[in-house]
Amino acid sequence: MKTHFNTIAKVTLVLTYLVIIAGAVVRMTGSGMGCPDWPKCFGYYIPPTEKVQLEWHANHDYKKGQVIIVDETLQVAKSNFTSSNEFIKTNWDTYTKHDYAVFNPTHTWVEYINRLFGALAGLATLVMAFASLKYWKRNKSITLLSFFTVFAMGFQAWLGKTVVDSNLAPLKITIHMVMALAIVAVMLYIIFKTKQSNTSFTFNIQFKNALIVALTLTCIQVVLGTQVREFVDHQIKALGEGNASNWLNDPTTSFYIHRSFSILVLLVNGYLLLLLKKHQLHYKKVYWVFGILLVEIASGIAMANFSFPFGSQTLHLILASILFGIQFYLILEATNAKNKV
Repeated sequence: MKTHFNTIAKVTLVLTYLVIIAGAVVRMTGSGMGCPDWPKCFGYYIPPTEKVQLEWHANHDYKKGQVIIVDETLQVAKSNFTSSNEFIKTNWDTYTKHDYAVFNPTHTWVEYINRLFGALAGLATLVMAFASLKYWKRNKSITLLSFFTVFAMGFQAWLGKTVVDSNLAPLKITIHMVMALAIVAVMLYIIFKTKQSNTSFTFNIQFKNALIVALTLTCIQVVLGTQVREFVDHQIKALGEGNASNWLNDPTTSFYIHRSFSILVLLVNGYLLLLLKKHQLHYKKVYWVFGILLVEIASGIAMANFSFPFGSQTLHLILASILFGIQFYLILEATNAKNKV
């Protein structure tokens, strides 16, 4: 099992990134409330596809927990029953965690698919945890971190529930994103510690410190970016989805900081390239970082100046999460390098 554990961990990481990608699509399409309840979706394990399924019907069999929309409110069946010719309120509880009661089949299924990816990634972490038991005698940290990842995924699922219950409260969305990156970091550490490759790297203290600064700046940018996205979400609600050219009118201070901060991020990563060539280091992933960073900045410019082209928001978020992962892995390589220069 040890020989396959690293592969299992890599598959789990890929599935985790698929959850992040699905979450980005949810944000782009505004589908965060596509399923207004959790863990079910309108009270179903497989969500409805037509509005008629969420309407009250006479002489219809309802199951406990099933949800319908009545007078712009969500009503939850108290028990299994068959409706009469009239709607009887005593058979239903009003859903009180929020007042969002809209059915959009596209939003519902985008959010549902996001949850399916989350469940699949959670199952993968469980498989990884049990596979890690083989490391218990040799390296207990691998086993402990693998089981911690299972806990972290469960906590992340709970955070997802609180996001829905709060009707997409901005702070909770930010925490949800930061937690996803923390899980990625733990998985990357597990993968690094169990890899079979004997690739050797040259240790350079300047390079390592610059990497740490670069990763810190990326994390700050991610948080600032979520704040900008929160402002955009507010603008979408106020101005409408078809008014993208005005979404960034009178932006908050966080937008200007986020925009200007990208210059500093680019300079620090450019310094890493200079160190790479000056000391003839072999951290090729730095080129990946710089390339991703250029595309990331380009997508940000496109959103700000060309009215949020389709897919630009999703690409921006996905690239940020990939950038974080590569930078974190580079720090692991640089910290564990044996040769010194």
